[in-house]
Amino acid sequence: MSNPVPITVARGDGIGPEIMAATLHILKEAGARLAIEEIEIGEKIFLAGNSAGIAPEAWESLRRTKVFLKAPITTPQGGGFKSLNVTARKALGLYANVRPCVSYYPFVATKHPKMDVVIVRENEEDLYAGIEYRLTPDVYQCLKLITRPGSEKIVRYAFEYARRHSRKKVTCFTKDNIMKMTDGLFHKVFDEIGAEYPDIEKEHWIVDIGAAKLADSPEAFDVIVMPNLYGDILSDVAAQIAGSVGLAGSANIGELCAMFEAIHGSAPRRAGQNLANPSGLLLGAVMMLVHIGQPDIAQKVHNAWLATIEEGIHTYDIHKEGTSKQKVGTKEFAEAVVARLGKLPQKLKAVGYGATRPAVPAAPRPPARRAVQKTVGVDVYVGWVNPDTDALAKRLQPLAAPGFELKLLTSRGIKVWPDGQPEIAKADECRCRFLGNGTGVKHKDIVALLGRIADAGLDFVKTETLSEFDGERGFSLGQGE
Repeated sequence: MSNPVPITVARGDGIGPEIMAATLHILKEAGARLAIEEIEIGEKIFLAGNSAGIAPEAWESLRRTKVFLKAPITTPQGGGFKSLNVTARKALGLYANVRPCVSYYPFVATKHPKMDVVIVRENEEDLYAGIEYRLTPDVYQCLKLITRPGSEKIVRYAFEYARRHSRKKVTCFTKDNIMKMTDGLFHKVFDEIGAEYPDIEKEHWIVDIGAAKLADSPEAFDVIVMPNLYGDILSDVAAQIAGSVGLAGSANIGELCAMFEAIHGSAPRRAGQNLANPSGLLLGAVMMLVHIGQPDIAQKVHNAWLATIEEGIHTYDIHKEGTSKQKVGTKEFAEAVVARLGKLPQKLKAVGYGATRPAVPAAPRPPARRAVQKTVGVDVYVGWVNPDTDALAKRLQPLAAPGFELKLLTSRGIKVWPDGQPEIAKADECRCRFLGNGTGVKHKDIVALLGRIADAGLDFVKTETLSEFDGERGFSLGQGE
């Protein structure tokens, strides 16, 4: 028998301690080979003055074990407290969030009896990079960051996941008809890496119609890979339409560490009542067992859980008259799963983790040649309350020389000069685009331009450098450019 695998466990807040106790009891009775280190995180740590909700000694445990089984926590409202999930994902490099969303019809009510979808969500960047600004009294900004390395990691993970688990298709959701550069890069990387997997079907959907298709016909999908925000929203949608968010487990995978959890929250109103359904955390723990090389135990636990569900032994959240046979509490549900260890479901499809295909190492990609970057202009965001943007243009045009030309003004991304439509509603800032005269722009030229704008009594609140890369434009055009 192999040595126990060290893992870090946090019992969390609200219903967390109850569902963690139930989960660990099942794992122990199933013979999981674990060496558990417990840490305290969440509300108590937040209220003690640690805005991250996790103490330094807890980080030491996580870096030592590299495997984290986490119950839900409560983040106090207000006070500058940060999401511990976001903190852990970024600090530990957990770039892939994996959420299987499976229906258990007819034992759990759903409109989609054949649903079996895995959402693979990029976990570190996109709008969740958390870079926001208030530019003026009326205008707020959140930066959407999509990187080639981040996109390559998550897309490759999705294809490798599909291959290991004998999945047939990987679908990409983006909104690159609008966000042509950021989502466009994600889609481009999907096409590039997908070409390395001829054994797997590939497809791409624009996220809005893709989401509609997922909600209506989830059986049309297999593995779906998405940038962070879309994946966060649609993984919850997928879990709910499969039957219940309370049944979904989640894995957060990094190159060195991994975190496993339920996707639901701490539900403090249900705490201490022996009511909570431990299934989401238990299925997260099943994913953990596969990750640490104990697929035999994962298979035993998962099949026992399926047998329990199909025999109608249900907690209150999925109990339904006429389908369920017995309504049980958290502890009783755990005992029911333990009693069925070694048993296979008779109607639901049994799982077989021992049959997963090993990952095939991808051929190393040649080092990318860095593109030649050339600065060609600057967008200057100017605070401007007056709705007369023609007046602003008249003040800016003489400031452009030497070396620049004022090309356009936009408000909220809509062109307001030249030839702006009078019906356009304007905010209290304008993006003012200055392009160089074709000979190239140096940083000192931009600094000098900003100096002239400031000397003219105009308030610039933000700038963005405009560049070309190997002669290809690196910024979006305004209307009419």
